[in-house]
Amino acid sequence: MALRPKRRPKILTVRSSRYLSPNMVRVTFAGPELEGFPLGHEGANCKLVLPRDGESREEFDAYFAPDGPDEKVHAVRTYTVRAFRPETLELDIDFVAHGDHGPATRWAQAAKQGSFLGFFGPSQPKITDYHADWYLVAADLSAMPIAEATLEAMPKDAKGIALFEVPTTEDIREISAPEGVKLHWLVHENVHKPSLAQLEFIKSMDWPSGVLQTCIAGESSVIRSLRSYLHNDRRIPKKDTYISGYWKIGLIEDEHQKMKRAEAA
Repeated sequence: MALRPKRRPKILTVRSSRYLSPNMVRVTFAGPELEGFPLGHEGANCKLVLPRDGESREEFDAYFAPDGPDEKVHAVRTYTVRAFRPETLELDIDFVAHGDHGPATRWAQAAKQGSFLGFFGPSQPKITDYHADWYLVAADLSAMPIAEATLEAMPKDAKGIALFEVPTTEDIREISAPEGVKLHWLVHENVHKPSLAQLEFIKSMDWPSGVLQTCIAGESSVIRSLRSYLHNDRRIPKKDTYISGYWKIGLIEDEHQKMKRAEAA
């Protein structure tokens, strides 16, 4: 039997929700629960505890009381802090909108002012030191939040390539990035089939000299091939590469996390 979290999550309240593109929803949370939220954690992981269908806030809150049930009944999913505005106590989290294929997606697509969920985190940011001569950023929709946060945190004079793979041309949108970072968009319509487009693009690039840092994340099979190319073929030091599988075709998050732990063992 899976046990509920030992800690009590913060319960966050939705202020607004809007579609950034047909397949991406931005949910903005606000309220006193965000007092003391750490600054500079854009791009960091957080855990979202999703209420069950039809569950009231009172029922959700009571579940985490000291005398609440022991068993885990709520789905928990990993997401990325997109932005935090301390002056208004607002937190943005972006969700991939892909129908009813998961509790977080269903929750986000229905979210409106007053909706709620549980929140743990954030963890530490993935990249805290920008020291490279050039940067390589690559992401599918699932990793757009960390990619965008990374681009916004880079030095203004940073140079490099940012590569985004999306399912439709309508998902191409304005991205804030240093002037010296060139943006490229790839369209891969069938998200249930592994893509070779990012690997092929990166292999065909003209590689500048100097120190490279990466921020690369997305579907696990794509990430595996990119990691092999960067580490084995290009000999990029691991300390300069953030590269992570965020999901895997055919697996829910719990199954994917179990697979990643097994691979790391």
